Amino acid sequence: MARPLPLTPSRKGRGDCFARVPPPLAGGGRGRGQQVITTREALRFGAVLLREAGIDNPRLEARLLLGHATGLEQAALLADPMAPVPTDPYAALLARRAAHEPLAFILGTREFWSLPFEVSPATLIPRPESESLIEAALALFPDRSAVRRILDLGTGTGCLILAALDEFPGAFGVGVDRAPQAAALARRNAVRLGLARRAEFLAGDWAGAIGGCFEIVLCNPPYIESGDIAALMPEISRHEPLGALDGGADGLDAYRRLLPELPRLLAPAGAGLLEMGQGQTDALMALAAGVGLTTSTVLDLAGIPRVLVCRARP
Repeated sequence: MARPLPLTPSRKGRGDCFARVPPPLAGGGRGRGQQVITTREALRFGAVLLREAGIDNPRLEARLLLGHATGLEQAALLADPMAPVPTDPYAALLARRAAHEPLAFILGTREFWSLPFEVSPATLIPRPESESLIEAALALFPDRSAVRRILDLGTGTGCLILAALDEFPGAFGVGVDRAPQAAALARRNAVRLGLARRAEFLAGDWAGAIGGCFEIVLCNPPYIESGDIAALMPEISRHEPLGALDGGADGLDAYRRLLPELPRLLAPAGAGLLEMGQGQTDALMALAAGVGLTTSTVLDLAGIPRVLVCRARP
């Protein structure tokens, strides 16, 4: 059993997570010469370091990072608080998080709609409020068998289209993203979730190369005003792709391109479900009416209008 080292989190440089742990000796990455501490000490000092860095939920994140560094599930990690932990991998992960790299990018995965998704800096990290689009789709189509084709524009990780396919078992989905890396990531997620046979992912610019009609069209476009991006949390402004965030001067540039495409893409009883930002409802309803669409909205769990529901006029 390892003896705890008398460590203190460094206040001089947050990248030096354990101030009194010397650099690994030659071959340290292979288990020789590495410094070790106990699980209890690792969690305590990790939580202090993350708290000093301004990270929310530092104790939880320290546990998740330690589990990732050791390859242990949370229950196994906490079962023996005196178990030895090599400092090298854990310190490196703490340094990345203390520099406000998103936890999801460090862990490599994020849950959405109770499904695990691989993530990367090529895409937005799936967010809980985006689950409102899936909830809206289920409310609009209680007969799951009525949905045969689903389109997801700006698919990113593929979280929207794959969550929808998980709920509509008879449907086939198409996801489009202008970033080839994002389309490839979404395809890997489809394989991982056992949905690859029911989904296709394309690299393209919105709906320009898409034909046919869909019962559901999903989209989480960039809708943050350009002037507001610098003030976002550093996890977002420094690490997530600008093209997936920046909606132009008023945040509506993407909608001006997307809404005119919906009348030709929607099946007669179909619905376009677009995520939107706070305060954008009136402007988007006006834009949609101008291209022949009727609209309604769906609130997220915080009571904010989050989903613009668009239908073609009869």
